[in-house]
Amino acid sequence: MDRRCTVGLDYGTNSVRAVVVDIRSGEELGTHVWNYRHGEDGVVLDPNDPLLARQHPQDYIDGLEGSITGALQEARAAADFEPSQVVGIGVDTTGSTPLPVDSNGEPLAFKEQFEGEVNALAWLWKDHTAHEEAETITRTASDIRPEYVAKYGGTYSSEWFWSKLWHCLKVAPDVFKAAHTWIEIADWIPAVLSSTTAPDRVKRGICAAGHKAIFNPPWGGYPDVEFLSKLDGGLAQVRRTLPDEAHTVAEPAGTLSEQWAEQLGLPENIPVAVGAFDAHLGAIGSGIQPGTLVKTIGTSTCDMMVAPLDRDLPDIPGLCGIVPESILPGHYGLEAGQSAVGDIYNWFVNNIQPGGKEAGSHEELTQKARALQPGESGLLGLDWHNGNRTVLVDQRLTGALVGMTLHTRPEEIYRALIESTAYGARVIMERFEEYGVDVDRVVTCGGIPPKNPLVMQILADVLGHRIEISSSEQTCALGSAMAGAVVAGEHEDFAAAQEAMTGTRELSYSPTEDGRETYNRLYNLYRQLHDNFGAGEQSDLSGVMKELLNIQEEVKES
Repeated sequence: MDRRCTVGLDYGTNSVRAVVVDIRSGEELGTHVWNYRHGEDGVVLDPNDPLLARQHPQDYIDGLEGSITGALQEARAAADFEPSQVVGIGVDTTGSTPLPVDSNGEPLAFKEQFEGEVNALAWLWKDHTAHEEAETITRTASDIRPEYVAKYGGTYSSEWFWSKLWHCLKVAPDVFKAAHTWIEIADWIPAVLSSTTAPDRVKRGICAAGHKAIFNPPWGGYPDVEFLSKLDGGLAQVRRTLPDEAHTVAEPAGTLSEQWAEQLGLPENIPVAVGAFDAHLGAIGSGIQPGTLVKTIGTSTCDMMVAPLDRDLPDIPGLCGIVPESILPGHYGLEAGQSAVGDIYNWFVNNIQPGGKEAGSHEELTQKARALQPGESGLLGLDWHNGNRTVLVDQRLTGALVGMTLHTRPEEIYRALIESTAYGARVIMERFEEYGVDVDRVVTCGGIPPKNPLVMQILADVLGHRIEISSSEQTCALGSAMAGAVVAGEHEDFAAAQEAMTGTRELSYSPTEDGRETYNRLYNLYRQLHDNFGAGEQSDLSGVMKELLNIQEEVKES
């Protein structure tokens, strides 16, 4: 009965997951997934605006109780477990997903006057309505505050905090005016658990603030009022509601309130860690260290690396931020990623529906695509169906497929889409290495790696690295549980927590010689399309289709 456990919460795009973890062994005693109820698979959409994606904060509250109580119920079936053994809680979420709140920290979406108003909801990470605002922020910062965008790869994104707030100000001024401030849900949910939602009591995490809201200690925290006033005075007013400091996941946001302790059946006053984004805590749950590239692969990807703070680290174009201690304390956190991966596969299966729902299922297409050799389809795709997050940082880019003929089969397209996402992953890896952040090891986590060997083998062949898979199926939630263990003082630091609680599976994927050689040739063609359509290069593309046919013929003859 001396077992010590923590609860990790992982707020994703479609659901929230909770996991109860034994902090000494890393054993996951109980898990539960609670699906959001509003919108389409938890996302509120607008049929007239494909760039809009919102979520209802009531789903966050309901999911909090539903996921934790479900995980605790499953854990009770384990020997010697009681909820009284839970000593801490950690939280990760999507981001940037800012939420407009009043002076008490209550979401505007809960107010009768904003019922049905999509702009009063949480602005989900993949909402791209603010692309024009992002472009203006980039230009203005480049002119008068170049240091702001230098730490963000040179470009501010429509997926991020200030772009979304500014767009709300323009399209829904009544919502913007009613909001006392905006809070990332990564910060709001720990505040809900600890009853510290009053804006002046919320502990803002360095992860969300640093990667999405231009927070950096050298320039005094968030962007200064003068800069924001150049954009719009309303943004300057929001800045006045924000603190000048931000906190790491090694710090408590507060302690579990009496109300939530009673509601969840957990001990009162156990610490709740400062929140962070899912991929950042997933990186911790995957055992990230310098030289390790952690790829969280699901609907999209996030690619995470760390480097010691005492290292002279250059600014890296195209990254989603280089932020001190956003992942591991004592290290810079480096974030990159792709705006769509699993979403691209789902688009083909669910929207195009090749062969109908049964013949065109993921399982059926995967089985047929596995029978194809690299290059056999004669196809080459661009993975920009939801824009490009890294390294081009351009949400106005779109997907493409080159090489189709009257003989092209659905499984060939499906494989080409998978290959395109692997090529996009290689662009990111090469950008890290180009600037001296070497990749010695690749560890994956998320929903796709344990389920789809085809995706993993293609990734290994394209990257030229052995691909390992985190042992946990809920790696982000595990990382959150580890934060709960650190703030509870049960592990001295994250290094100790990783040693006790993380690992990788026996199954891994190594590159094959033939696959590597063919994919190198295809990747060179991909880079031609990538650089011409995305980076403004003007070179002759007339040979791409013919080279695809050459590769296809060679593969079929071999």
